Amino acid sequence: MSDETIFERDGALGRVLLNRPQVLNALSPAQFREIGRRLAVWEEDASVGLVVVEGRGDAAFSAGGDLRAVWEARARGDHAANRALFRDEYSLDRRIHRYPKPYVALMDGIVMGGGAGISVNGPFRVATERTVFAMPETAIGFFPDVGATHFLSRCPGRVGLYLGVTGTRLGGADCLWAGLATHYVPSADRGDLVAALGRAAASADPWGAAAQVLAEFHRDPGPSALAGRADSIDHCFGQPTLREIVSALVADGDDWAWDALEPIGDNSPTSLIVTFRQLTEGAHLDFEDAIRREFRMANRFLAGGDLFEGIRARIIDKDRQPKWGAATIADVAEADIAACFAPLAEELEFA
Repeated sequence: MSDETIFERDGALGRVLLNRPQVLNALSPAQFREIGRRLAVWEEDASVGLVVVEGRGDAAFSAGGDLRAVWEARARGDHAANRALFRDEYSLDRRIHRYPKPYVALMDGIVMGGGAGISVNGPFRVATERTVFAMPETAIGFFPDVGATHFLSRCPGRVGLYLGVTGTRLGGADCLWAGLATHYVPSADRGDLVAALGRAAASADPWGAAAQVLAEFHRDPGPSALAGRADSIDHCFGQPTLREIVSALVADGDDWAWDALEPIGDNSPTSLIVTFRQLTEGAHLDFEDAIRREFRMANRFLAGGDLFEGIRARIIDKDRQPKWGAATIADVAEADIAACFAPLAEELEFA
């Protein structure tokens, strides 16, 4: 086992520390497997009452999955490794979503992509004043995955669609208002919170004790800027097509609307339309159906061009000049979108 993830026991408390601060705790393929295995062991261990997951350092909980690893696997022709990576990652997200013991994610710092998967899918999500949350996948020619079909589609109104399409960044107060976080605790109180959760883990009722501790540490984060523009977001992103959303944003004309139009103009047109369909249909799916669907989509994107062009432009060459397969949303073929959602020969299954 590597030192990328540190697993500790403190009495009845199981602690998971993401230990790659030099890359903002981006999650490697091995980490998804290691965390999944350790959570499975602790699930069966009656002496473990509660699990806390946090990131090392002050900058990030986790900035997402390690996209360079995805690029390198493709470069050496190891397509099976990439399929296995997403299978392991999504299986971990599902384990967290259904975990039978209290699971507390300390979302202190950057929380994006795969980092959202191992936090937002759990029952207790603690934001701080340093939280920066985003699902920016359309900028790399992908779609918001790791259970985002489920958790973004359950944000108030059309906020989840707005976040998924644009990759807009949120602070702690915004995350709390949108339901992406359940509590807000100042980062200076993080150590005391973990100590209190350790005592809760040893109680006869860890679920009730954890909820009480979190309620005691919770503070008012102040007003949410996202909440202040929710009505405008609902109007613009409540339009029946992506083209009509663009028209509504232009008509709105406020600063937030122009900020939303910029990524829609720059990001992968295929990704934008896939994301629109994904999140407008996601509210009707339970978690398992949602993440199985994401696995289908991920496999299709792994076989296509925009994902790797996006990684090249953002991570490898860093020229930020991607050449997408379709130049505009008008150029995207409906048959290509439908194919992304079609069943696979080998679907994602859970143990």
